[in-house]
Amino acid sequence: MLAIKLQRIGKKHQPSYRVVVAEGRSKMAAPPVEDLGSYNPFTKAITIKKERVAYWMKAGAQPTVTAHNLLVKEGVLTAKKIAVKMPKAVVKEKEAEKEAPVAAEAASTAEGETKEEAAA
Repeated sequence: MLAIKLQRIGKKHQPSYRVVVAEGRSKMAAPPVEDLGSYNPFTKAITIKKERVAYWMKAGAQPTVTAHNLLVKEGVLTAKKIAVKMPKAVVKEKEAEKEAPVAAEAASTAEGETKEEAAA
């Protein structure tokens, strides 16, 4: 099955993506069937060949969730965006990061009280 998906290019910490048609289960570094455009997340610049996307969609290529949302944003598809679901482990890490500063403040406050009690 063919898929319309993003292929990462660019240097470390400077991602840029190609919108490509590739085999659905192929590796990211595998050569794509066709290059349909590009997406730069820093500048939010998107270039897409709309005619070729329409051709591949008629040929049976299915876009990934992220590619689908980009195509909707550009007006190539007339559907609603799909909510991207994150794994539970990632959600728990983000919650822990939010709670970490609160825990650090509580610990420093508790240390401050014990120092004051020791001085008295």
